[in-house]
Amino acid sequence: MWLLPALLALAASRPLARADSHWCYEIQARVFNNCLVPDQWGEDCQKDRQSPINIVTSKAKADQNLGPFSFSGYDKKKKWTVQNSGHSVMVLLGGEATIAGGGLASRYRAKQLHLHWSEVLDAGSEHSLDGDRFAMEMHIVHEKEEGTSRNEKEAQYSEDEIAVLAFLVEAGSKNEGFQPLVEALSDVPRPEMNTTMKKSISLSDLLPEEDKLGRYFRYLGSLTTPGCEEEVVWTVFEETIQLQKEQILAFSEKLYYDNRQTLKMTDNIRPLQRRGQRQVFKSQAPGQLLPLPLPALLAPTLTCLVAGFLR
Repeated sequence: MWLLPALLALAASRPLARADSHWCYEIQARVFNNCLVPDQWGEDCQKDRQSPINIVTSKAKADQNLGPFSFSGYDKKKKWTVQNSGHSVMVLLGGEATIAGGGLASRYRAKQLHLHWSEVLDAGSEHSLDGDRFAMEMHIVHEKEEGTSRNEKEAQYSEDEIAVLAFLVEAGSKNEGFQPLVEALSDVPRPEMNTTMKKSISLSDLLPEEDKLGRYFRYLGSLTTPGCEEEVVWTVFEETIQLQKEQILAFSEKLYYDNRQTLKMTDNIRPLQRRGQRQVFKSQAPGQLLPLPLPALLAPTLTCLVAGFLR
């Protein structure tokens, strides 16, 4: 008779053990065996409109509605709060800066930015372009302004409640705009630690020049961390950010996943998800060549020249 209560207790304990398990990346599971790796993530993470994806640039469909963005407050300099979230480093933006345009249906407020990275300089981005990955990827996370959804039910099921601007990072020359963030890493080595940047910078200081942000890719997807809610309109920019190799490696060297500082924070990357039937779109950037063969483009010019000589 003692066996039945014991079995019931064991069965009851299993779901609780799983619920208590924290989600993690693959590299964490090698050290901490009580966490859930990406293919075990729950909530919406097993649905079919997930992120990140590989973007096949030749299959992206040009959309004339994807014009330039309007950035408001991106040039405001501030000593931002920096936090070790336990899975990344996060800069808290407070919703002061906003974006509009860019084919978005409304205005969005910038809430936070964070990064993904690796010690391997071609393995740190979550998205890939034609199978190529980059050293890092920066996500600026925006939430739709209140009142732009027609009702609460619509907001609950909206595909675009969150707008994420994704910037791919590669090794290159030293980036002075990023240096205050790099220097702040030493002050937040452990999870839940906060600090303030010692020097004021703007969001624009972190980005490529605005006139280089006309070329980008757009698709509907999800957050790349649990609960992986499928309410994100993604913008992945073609123009990369350059950081010095030492600046990139500082993220892996200064930050830790755990309070004991036993595991350095690196490879905080969700594996690629299936694109499925989703269409990826690309912007019609100013100055972009029309999809016509060279002879067709030159024909009007040659006609004018010939007419001039015959006069």
